[in-house]
Amino acid sequence: MHRSTPDWTFRPIGTVESCFKEKFGIPRQPGLVASVEATIRLDPAQPFLRQALRRLDEFSHLWVITVFHEHGAHAWKPSIRPPRLGGAEKVGVLASRSPHRPNPIGLSAVELVRVDANDPRGAAIVVRGCDFLDGTPVLDIKPYIAYADSIPTARSGWAEEPIERVPVHFTAEAEAAIERSGRPGLRAMITEVLELDPRPAFQKRRHPPGAPEADGLEFGFDFLDYDVKWRIEKGAFVVRELA
Repeated sequence: MHRSTPDWTFRPIGTVESCFKEKFGIPRQPGLVASVEATIRLDPAQPFLRQALRRLDEFSHLWVITVFHEHGAHAWKPSIRPPRLGGAEKVGVLASRSPHRPNPIGLSAVELVRVDANDPRGAAIVVRGCDFLDGTPVLDIKPYIAYADSIPTARSGWAEEPIERVPVHFTAEAEAAIERSGRPGLRAMITEVLELDPRPAFQKRRHPPGAPEADGLEFGFDFLDYDVKWRIEKGAFVVRELA
């Protein structure tokens, strides 16, 4: 006999403060941009959450469960075209990491940098290697436990192939802007984001970096407080300006 299942309503425990202000440029998996940090700010209206952080700082990595709150699709589809396959092949959505899911829930394994339970703006958890959009609601946090969570013999199915990375260079103007920013690691973070080629799959198919007709095409994305402008030159991405 089929039993109906109840609908559930969840209250987020916090919100992510991230350098990614728009979806363009966000790495498609956690850990791919290893130097990028984000802060999980726990809801100050739930003060008991501070106590829930006790001994969390003993762990090196965390599982963070989030909501894909701005994916823009309210109706999910059973099949999707993953960017890793160039958008040319379909797979079942449950065989993918697509945010367009039956329930828009994300799961990220991230490195724990520090915990500040006494921050007056709300207890803060700083993490690294993130794939979060700024403002992402956080539903739960759990410690990553190596003996249970690490599976060295696991297979990655259609995503088994290594990720190709594009060379990234900076103009003198961009280097000067980075120097003036006073932000340690800014150059490395931008490099890690761009070398993954954050463009949509259709743009990658139409204008692969090594194609002569791609030379001179220009793009931009919001990162931290900057509009990062870059172009394709001879198979590489050249950052030309930080506005």
